[in-house]
Amino acid sequence: MDLGSYFQLVRRQWWIVLLTIIVALGAAGYLTVQAQPRYVASVTFFVTSPSQGVTDAYQGNLWLQQRVKSYADLLRSERLARTLAEDRGLGLTADGVQGRLDSSVETGTVLLRASVTDTDRTRALRVAEALSTKFVDLVQAVETPPDGQASVKLEVINGPRVGTEPVSPRPARNLLLGGLLGLLAGIALAVGRGLLDTRLRDTETLQRTTGSPLLGEIPFDAEARTAPLIVGDSATSARAEAVRKLRTNLRFVDVHEPARIIAVTSALQGEGKTTLSCNLAIALAEAGWRVLLVDADLRRPRVADYLGLESAIGLTDVLLGDVPVGDAVQRWGDRSLLVLPSGSNPPNPSELLGSKAMADLLTTLRESADIVIIDTAPILAVTDGVVVAVQADGALMVSQQGRTSRTQVGAAAQALHSVSVRVLGCVLNMAKVAKSEAYQYEAYRVVVGARPVPTDRASSRRTEGERAPAGNSTQELTRLPR
Repeated sequence: MDLGSYFQLVRRQWWIVLLTIIVALGAAGYLTVQAQPRYVASVTFFVTSPSQGVTDAYQGNLWLQQRVKSYADLLRSERLARTLAEDRGLGLTADGVQGRLDSSVETGTVLLRASVTDTDRTRALRVAEALSTKFVDLVQAVETPPDGQASVKLEVINGPRVGTEPVSPRPARNLLLGGLLGLLAGIALAVGRGLLDTRLRDTETLQRTTGSPLLGEIPFDAEARTAPLIVGDSATSARAEAVRKLRTNLRFVDVHEPARIIAVTSALQGEGKTTLSCNLAIALAEAGWRVLLVDADLRRPRVADYLGLESAIGLTDVLLGDVPVGDAVQRWGDRSLLVLPSGSNPPNPSELLGSKAMADLLTTLRESADIVIIDTAPILAVTDGVVVAVQADGALMVSQQGRTSRTQVGAAAQALHSVSVRVLGCVLNMAKVAKSEAYQYEAYRVVVGARPVPTDRASSRRTEGERAPAGNSTQELTRLPR
């Protein structure tokens, strides 16, 4: 993956980054509020040698710098801590004193800085004052021989003093550090989740997984829950326009061998194949085609429910020979759309759909309609969908964005290819469309202000590639044979 791919992963899951930053800022703020203020009292010593002459000034200065480093360790020693702890006014043990002391040496100088950090500002100053005298006495005792003069002299040149503001916590620094850590953690989580997520997220992955061209990308529409069909107000929605694009692309898949019987299927249930089948049939009928929609999902039929038709008699009854096909087919609305519901639920759907009666029925339907759309069962759930697709001219794979995994879609496509089913193409359903694209469509629709063309004038809106076969465009729908 290149840098752009990682950027897309982070952009797609921006909410993870935002949530992580918010949590990190909250944690940093909580720790800052709960932390006790800490004050630092400091004192600076100057180290010199009383016996140092001008001639050996350079060597003496190097020697003193080495001694200052030793004094920094001595300042943090247990011996000094015990000496300071003897002062009952401080109220600290030797370990308590040692834990509060720190030292630093300014490089290239003979300056030694001692600091005392405490949550009590007054006590920090008192420890620093005691340190300024006790440490000088300790160094003098160490450096002075029993019968001679001290070789080193310490002088306090700055302090003791304590700051008026606490050195910690620092709200601005803590929040900045927390936000930065949250950002880095959020990016890592977003990239990791994106790499582990095998669900379909884009059209390129869908095409690569199915090995078939992309024929449509149906945008997500919240109103589709209550109004799934592209009629009425939904006829001018972006979803309806996407279905019309699918209609056009489907007619141009193979102009030399056009598919007249199309099986619409999916890998899993709930991916919107039935809704797409109904809307595709409606869009084809609007263009003047004689369309027959067949509900071949005999286990969970939904076509009749969506279209508001009677489902008691349908495909099952026709295949069993109980009802002639002409009596089972129903006309929907004022369009050139006929619907064959599923009928009663059979105990053996796969055997019924793969029977000779089904093959004979498809032959009859081919001669009675320009296009037959068959809604089938999900491929990975049962074998019904594959059985129907084998008998059709081609199959249309429907996959829902963000729900179906690449493995599931690949397995469904492989199931179709393994029995030599002609996969016409794939459709990405409930896709997230960029706001810019949605805005362009809405703006164009408002500017044009065109009203939907009545159904009886639909044939005048056909493009050259969408014209019905000669001899059928002006004929009335013939009644299917009994």
